[in-house]
Amino acid sequence: MKMTIDRITQKKSAGIPITMVTAYDFPTAQVLDEAGIDSILVGDSVGTNHLGYASEREVTMDDMARHTSAVNRAVRDAFVVADLPYGGADNAEKALANAQRLIDCGADCVKIEGWGEKADIIRHLAENDIVVCAHIGYNPQLHDKPQIFGKDAGQAAELISGAQTLCDAGAKLIVLEMLPNGLSRKISAAVPVPTIGIGSGNACDGQVLVVNDMLGLSKKLFKHVYRFANQREKMFEAFKDYIDAVKSREFPGDDHSWK
Repeated sequence: MKMTIDRITQKKSAGIPITMVTAYDFPTAQVLDEAGIDSILVGDSVGTNHLGYASEREVTMDDMARHTSAVNRAVRDAFVVADLPYGGADNAEKALANAQRLIDCGADCVKIEGWGEKADIIRHLAENDIVVCAHIGYNPQLHDKPQIFGKDAGQAAELISGAQTLCDAGAKLIVLEMLPNGLSRKISAAVPVPTIGIGSGNACDGQVLVVNDMLGLSKKLFKHVYRFANQREKMFEAFKDYIDAVKSREFPGDDHSWK
């Protein structure tokens, strides 16, 4: 059954953790959907994880449209969230046009980075029937390097207030990235919409990890990541075995050839 924003919100009310993974392509999305993931986030991290860009800020709307379409073609049940890339939500009309493009590509929801300052833009999208996911704490589009936010009382209060402001503006989900666990707990209790944590402890209503990180495809292991597999090592060994088999003429053999 297709996951909807109402069903995701019901999970918060029932205390059922929400599962989300950031992925960018057809085969990965297909496996995630078959595994029963609640939501797939087509993140602007596609730039650094798949396209070889130096920063998420290089990602374009064309990139996001292409990868959102690929994920959408694979998905039957998961709720698809797509990032508006850097500069894609500079003003309300631009944000609406870009959001509608991603919706047309199959997204069920668009995500916008920014704290309370994005309230008017989120309100404009919500008034035009676009489901919006907000994103506070560490924002790769806005901050030069990863860091923990909300460690002091002043910034924690700003984040709580910002989360409430964004929800009041019409955000239906909110990602909390790199916040202390206690602060995530307070925000999750204070807002009516589901919170999705990444590097923000286990008190959020759900969790998201980047597929490259959780499968061990990334060389770097971040503190907030648990590697559920080591696919990089397995891929390396498979590629080495293939190279050796071709060089030795063991592959292709009779079983892989026509007579």
